Amino acid sequence: MPHTSQLEIERKYDVDEETLPPALVGVGAIAVEGEPTTDELVATYLDTAGLDLARARIAVRARSGGGDEGWHVKLAPEEEGRRELHWPLGDGTTPPAELVQAVREHLPEGVALELTPLARIRNTRVTVLLQDAAGFDLAELCDDHVHGENLRTGHSDAWREWEVELLSGAPDTREGRTALLDGIEARLLEAGARHAATASKLQRALGL
Repeated sequence: MPHTSQLEIERKYDVDEETLPPALVGVGAIAVEGEPTTDELVATYLDTAGLDLARARIAVRARSGGGDEGWHVKLAPEEEGRRELHWPLGDGTTPPAELVQAVREHLPEGVALELTPLARIRNTRVTVLLQDAAGFDLAELCDDHVHGENLRTGHSDAWREWEVELLSGAPDTREGRTALLDGIEARLLEAGARHAATASKLQRALGL
């Protein structure tokens, strides 16, 4: 089955365990906050023995739970956002051949793509959908309670973070998207959030 592709535009924030998410109605065109939904997500990240994917800023994971369960490839960040490719989960242990080929195209020639588990991240995610007055989905705020484990060293860590991701109804200009994210960010920082110290959950799980 062919994969799907989307440009992921998001921002991440570190947050203490007791911090309460702020109200976001009134930021930009946000008029409605949906009822929170909770998902239990388990993601296993894979890489080569030499961490060739990490060096290329590419992540490969198999994730169960939530609406986008499956195999995911996150390519290196672009000027705005990050391209994410999806395939069905299958058995959850063997990456689809199409995924391997897609990753190979972004690596130097000669890299042997023998992928083995690198880290496992368990996440209790509470998601609030943010819509405009017409019911279009602008963004979602994810409140993540995370446990990350480096499968090669045994090191583990637990933390909480907020993640804001733009959705299909977000402004159709970069200026508009940035303004919406900036407005949400101001509310989150006022509530006690901090800019994330690491770019991804995988980096934090690995202690990078």
